[in-house]
Order: sequence, then C-alpha cells, then structure tokens
Amino acid sequence: MSSSLQPNQATQSPARPQASPHFVATPLQIFHGQSTRRGSMIGANFAIALEALWSNKLRSLLTALGIFIGVAAVIAALTLTQGAGAFITGSISSLGTNVITVIPGAPTTRGAFGATGTTQSLTQADATALLHIRHVTAVSSIISLSAQVVYGNQNWNTRVQGVNTDFQNIQGWQMAQGTWFSEADNRGGLPVALLGQTVAHSLFDASGTDPVGQMIRIRDQLYRVVGVLQAKGGSFNQDDIVFVPINTALIRLKNSTFVDQIQVQADSSDNVNEVQQNITTVVERLHHIPSGSPDDFRAISSTQLLQTAQQFTQILTSLLVGIAGISLTVGGIGIMNIMIVSVTERTREIGIRMSIGARRSDIRNQFLIEALVLSLIGGVIGMLIGFAFGFLITNATGLPFVITTVSILLPFVISSIIGIVFGLYPAIRASRLDPIVALRTE
Repeated sequence: MSSSLQPNQATQSPARPQASPHFVATPLQIFHGQSTRRGSMIGANFAIALEALWSNKLRSLLTALGIFIGVAAVIAALTLTQGAGAFITGSISSLGTNVITVIPGAPTTRGAFGATGTTQSLTQADATALLHIRHVTAVSSIISLSAQVVYGNQNWNTRVQGVNTDFQNIQGWQMAQGTWFSEADNRGGLPVALLGQTVAHSLFDASGTDPVGQMIRIRDQLYRVVGVLQAKGGSFNQDDIVFVPINTALIRLKNSTFVDQIQVQADSSDNVNEVQQNITTVVERLHHIPSGSPDDFRAISSTQLLQTAQQFTQILTSLLVGIAGISLTVGGIGIMNIMIVSVTERTREIGIRMSIGARRSDIRNQFLIEALVLSLIGGVIGMLIGFAFGFLITNATGLPFVITTVSILLPFVISSIIGIVFGLYPAIRASRLDPIVALRTE
C-alpha cells in the first residue's frame, strides 16, 4: 500500500510549484517579473497608484486643485516678499556699512521706524554741526520730492533730491559727463542739476543732444545741466534721479528750512557705534532736549535699517504663507475625502490582493503612495503657477524676481507632508479590511 502511494506522490509533486507562479501572475509581476522583494513592491505600488489616478483623470485633477492653488499661493507670496526684501536690502546696502542716517520723528514704543517727513525737526545747522564730530568724514542733508522734468517736447516723472557736494562721496557716484556741482553753486542756491542715466536717456536720446549745458524745466523753473551720472543699476532703478544743490531745493522747490534726512559717513565701520552715539548727543544739545525726554529724531545705522527690513520681510512672509496654508489644509481634506471614496470603490480589489498574498502593509503603502503622488502632482503644478504669478507681479511692480533653493524645495516638502498626513487614515482603513468581507463586496 505504501509503495503504491509513493509513485503517485512523486508524479503529483512537480505539478504544485507550476500552479503557484501561474496563480500569482498579477500586475506586480508584470511590473517586476516574479521578484517579491520589498523594493519591487514599492515600485509596483507607484505603478498601481499612477494607473488608478490616470483611470480617474478628472477626479484626480479636481482633487489636486486645492493643493496646487495653495502651493501656488505660497510660492507667489515667497517670490513677492523675497523680491521686496532684495529691493530693500539693495537700497540699504548701497548706503554702505559706515553710513548713519538721521531722520526726524521719535521712535515708537516698539522701536519701529516710521515714515520720514511726518515730523520736521532737522535743519542745515544740524548737518553743519555733525561735520565736526570725531571720525566723521562727510555729511549731506537730503530733500526728496517727485517732479516732472521737461526738455523740449520730452518730459519724464522722476525723483528730485537736494544734496550737497559730500553726497557724491557718501553714495559713491561717478560722473559720465560733466562735473558735480560746486560748493559755490550750493551756497548761492543756483539752478543747476545732475541727471541720472535713465532721466538723461528719456529726455535727450530722441534729439541726440548732449545733455551737459542744456536747460531743463523742473516744475516751473529752469535748471542748467552740469553733469550726467554713470549708471549704477542694482536691484532697483537708482539711475532714475535728478540731483540739485540742497540750498537750491530748500529755496526753489520746497521753500522750507527743514530737511528730510541727514546722511553721515564714518571713516570706518568700526567707528559707526561711536559716531552714532555722538550724533545723538550733538543733536539733542542743538534741539535743547532735556535728559530722559524723548528725542525728536533718530540716528540709524545701515545695519539697523537692514535688520529692521529683514524682520519686516519675515513677518510679511509668515502672514502670507499662513493665509495660503488655509488653502493647503482644505486641499489636504479633499485628498483624504477622495481617498476614502477610492477605498470604498476598490474594496473587492483589496480583497483579491489580500487573498493572493498581499500583506496589510502592502495595501497601506499602495493607498499612501497614491495619496502622495496625487499631492506631489498638485505641488509641482502649483510651483510652476506660483513662479509664473510671482514673475508677473514682480515685473509689474519693478521688484527683482528672486528664486531660491527654499522656493524650489518647499513645494515638494509641503506636498509630501500633506499627502502623508491626509492619506494615512484612508490607507490604514484600507489595510484593515477583512479580505473575506471585501471579496463579498460587489
């Protein structure tokens, strides 16, 4: 009896291993042959996720809509604030590291810097006194205003600043044509002007006339052009400017004894703090401010201005990104909702996969990867749209268009977090289904 059974067992045993490979010929094996390694399972889950998303293209697109709107808002906000930050940083850095700016008005309780010109307290006498402080190499009062400049039938709206002869050294301006106005021009309040490259091109390129020696009209008065400045460029158009002597601006353009600000240049960045303290002492004495009383001016170094500008940019960035985060949360909820629906629709598929050997971790990873892929697609689209909007906004406002490593990596980080966080619950729910009950589902 025993001997008769052994041949039968021998003849039947080869048939069993042949049935097993044929039985598990699933899409996983099509994607990775007959390998059952973990890496193959993850790769297959990616393939299955893409196939599931592609089979429901419209639904996938609408689900990713919330993600790419939120990511686009974040990227556009970052681009705008980074451009504004670069603009402000460039304008402050152009002052140099050893320049102190004295502006009118008392500091607020939080130490913020308000707009200049709201309080008038600085005069030419203050600027003259500051020139005698130790370690001070140059001082210039400044008056700023906007005006229309006219030559012949050409006109241009620009910034006009009244400065003195030291301003050239403080700001590092070089002459392309002509010379800087003289101290005699300043003392006499003569109507002479220096043109930035943008203004010179706008007024004289059409006629091909040499600007030096020509008469231009600023508001309703004629000024003789004595020089054209070399282009500075930078993150904002520093060349869209007209300089006139400070006394000329006080008498002819503003009719005032007060100046908008005073720039003081120290001989070294190491002496900036000492010069800043001495400026405060001298101006307090000139303004007869008692000890302990609030000042009617502020002496600010370029480093302090830069720190304040960076703090403002960070606060603005946090605010805009926080608002955009609401849209991202809504998009994440949309992904969770659609993944729960997907689990319900594919219950029978889940049961079949479990019955042919898929582990619960495989099912979980399949749906988690599907949510992650959906979120990443939305993030990539949102990044491209955000950069496009950012470029349009910065181009329209004249701000520099700045792309940083953070701007590129952030969409992928945000999308990955949203995909994992909001896709985890549907994925766990799918992995916990009873395969017998799942197979009975129609």
